[in-house]
Amino acid sequence: MYPTDLTVSAVIENDGQYLLVEEHAMGQVVLNQPGGHIEAGESPEEAVVREALEETGCDISCGELIGVYLWIHPQTRQQFLRIIYAAEFLACDRGRELDDTIIARRWLTRADLEQRRKSLRTPVVLRCIHDYESGKRQADNLLTGMLPLQNNVDAVLANADLV
Repeated sequence: MYPTDLTVSAVIENDGQYLLVEEHAMGQVVLNQPGGHIEAGESPEEAVVREALEETGCDISCGELIGVYLWIHPQTRQQFLRIIYAAEFLACDRGRELDDTIIARRWLTRADLEQRRKSLRTPVVLRCIHDYESGKRQADNLLTGMLPLQNNVDAVLANADLV
């Protein structure tokens, strides 16, 4: 059994389009929200801001928590636990070098993503956009008492929506 993969990411919307990354993952080219793992001593919000900059070259401001999502890979049964925030787009440095696995940053509408469902890294990508658009937000204190999250994965799992 694989350990649970804990990551953070952001839904970044600007003028009806969402900032995504086109990346290499699991032997395929996929679309995903910018995000990644929390580093030692880093809050989930700090990790979201750092990962967005590293993966897209864009500065964001981390906003409200949309939710915590659990997706289980249908073939391997590996669990992916993702904490997702709404974030405000501030600016992009188009000349910044992106992480090695990133092919490009992409701005796409929800309709674009619906049409490219098979290209999404996981179903969580579209689910959290739907939740963002519907106004779903979690209480700011949902993760309070669970830090560092890497040491409290079971508690975070207990608060996750299964996708």
